[in-house]
Amino acid sequence: DLHPFLAYYASLYLRAYTKTIRHSRSEKKQYGEWIHPDMVGCYFPLSDWQPELMEFGSIIGNPAIKLFSFEIKKELDFRNLRESFFQAVSNSSWAHEGYLCAAKISTDEDFQAELKRLCNSFGLGVIRLNLEDPDSSETVLAARTRESLDWEAMNKLSMNSDFREFLKRVKNDMVNKEIIQEKYDLILEPDELVRLIKKRRSTAKRQ
Repeated sequence: DLHPFLAYYASLYLRAYTKTIRHSRSEKKQYGEWIHPDMVGCYFPLSDWQPELMEFGSIIGNPAIKLFSFEIKKELDFRNLRESFFQAVSNSSWAHEGYLCAAKISTDEDFQAELKRLCNSFGLGVIRLNLEDPDSSETVLAARTRESLDWEAMNKLSMNSDFREFLKRVKNDMVNKEIIQEKYDLILEPDELVRLIKKRRSTAKRQ
């Protein structure tokens, strides 16, 4: 249920096109959830760079795209901090930037200090998703940008057909210099997101 909120936030505030990764689409189950992020994304420089510079970057192997990895949790507190954090570290090592995202993040001072310490040590970012007002979602801690990709980790993640489709889509959009939004996660308007989560909550209460 949180994926549409993150897709909206990533689109507007990270300028990233996202794709949900379904773990069930992996060919090798033994790698488990510590390999798979919940969502991946790509920032394209097509609107920021001159076409000649884009072509030059592609030739020298540095097209200036930015790849994102997102791990999503309903909430973060001391009970699940270490498991959630290191799961996100494990499945985001391939990307330029990795984020741990949650709708509820503990405001306890000791928790906040430990979360900041871990993020500073490992370069992971943190995003708080606001389910009442999607435009108030925020990057609590910015991720440290890696200069290079972890190709071995990407190769393992490519056992997942969603991720392979994502790589193929990014390549095609870069080659054609045209981004096809319909091939990525659907972006809902804020009021649609709020209605969606209210409907989910109402259904959960009846069950």
